[in-house]
Formats: sequence, structure tokens, C-alpha cells
Amino acid sequence: MINSVIFDMDGVLTDSEPIINAAAIAGLREYGVTAKPEDFIPFVGTGEDRYIGGVAELHGKKYSPGMKKRVYEIYLRILPGMIKPFPGVLELVRKLKERRVQMAIASSADRIKVEANLAAIGLTLDNFSAITVGEDVASKKPAPDIYLATAEKMRVSPANCCVVEDAPSGITAAKTAGMRCVAVEQSFPAAKLLTAKPDCIRAGIADISLDDLGLSDQQART
Repeated sequence: MINSVIFDMDGVLTDSEPIINAAAIAGLREYGVTAKPEDFIPFVGTGEDRYIGGVAELHGKKYSPGMKKRVYEIYLRILPGMIKPFPGVLELVRKLKERRVQMAIASSADRIKVEANLAAIGLTLDNFSAITVGEDVASKKPAPDIYLATAEKMRVSPANCCVVEDAPSGITAAKTAGMRCVAVEQSFPAAKLLTAKPDCIRAGIADISLDDLGLSDQQART
């Protein structure tokens, strides 16, 4: 029986991709890399080291931690007022909290970005029993590590968890971890999401029901 819901962050709760993309372009420019927005597409959802480093390498530059540090400095400066929650996010979190359903965040991004994004969209950390980020695991999505680590933090079986994801790599991670997975078409079309075999696909967070999450109304209230 599902009793815990784990959310990915980017593409699920909010869309900070345009902001991190702009920050990465500006930061990498200081290292002699002239990147284009589309250069980052293959590295979306793989964590910031790979997101920034992959593009640096694409342009013949060796990645260094200083690149990410500079990108985050720019990101945190331009973030305020630039993002908002997707429709239905605050309502779904409130509904699950009222029904005492345990919630967590599992994002390949670094903690500094996850916490900044949550604050920017009005979600306080006390809504979540666990927050697992890219720095906490050795292998990023599509490996199941981040979801298994989150279930362990919440002290629940993976079989009792439902993940909400927006990307094929995240869906694969959740299913490999033995979890139910609801996919949303907020970053990729249904045809692309289907390749990773989620349990169901919805247009957005606002379209997700308790049944989709594996929570009957009766189960959710107990």
C-alpha cells in the first residue's frame, strides 16, 4: 500500500531550467565557453556537475568545481521572483499533508539549488520528511540510488512509495527502485515518457488524483 509520495523538483514542482540555463551560459562564458541554450538539453536532470561539465567538455574545456560555484552565484542572484510553482503543486502538497501522507524531495540538483527553489515557490522544508539531493548519492538518475536513499531516510519500503517525475531518466530510476511512478508532461511529451514505462501519465500536477498516486481516499485518511 502506498503511504509516501516522493517528488522530483525541476520539471515537477517548478521550472527553474531557464534560470539555471541562463546562469550556466553566463558563468561558463567567464571560462571561455560560448554555450548555446540547446547545448544543455542532453544533460538535463543529470545533476549540475554534469549539466555544466558536459557542456564545458563539449566546447573543449575541462570541467572544474569553480565553474559550478560561479554558476550558482549567478543563479542565486537572478532567482528571486523568476520562478513559481506549477499549477496544482501547492494544492496537492496541502492535500497530502492534511491526510498525513509522508512526502519527500529527491532531486539530482545540489542542495543549495533545491532549498533556494523550494523557498522561492513558497514550500517550507517542514513539509517534507526527507530531502535527498545529488550530493547525497554516488550514481545519479537513471540509477535508482536517489530514490532508494530517500525511502531509507523515510523508513519506508520502496514498494510503499509513489514518485512524481517529469523525465524518462527519473522514471527509470523510480521503477528500478521498485516504486510506483506518475509522470507529468511538463518537460517531455507523453510519447517520450512512455519509453520509461511509468504507471500513468498526466498532463500536469493539477491533473493528478489520489488514485493516480496509489492512495484511495480511505487509505490516505488512515
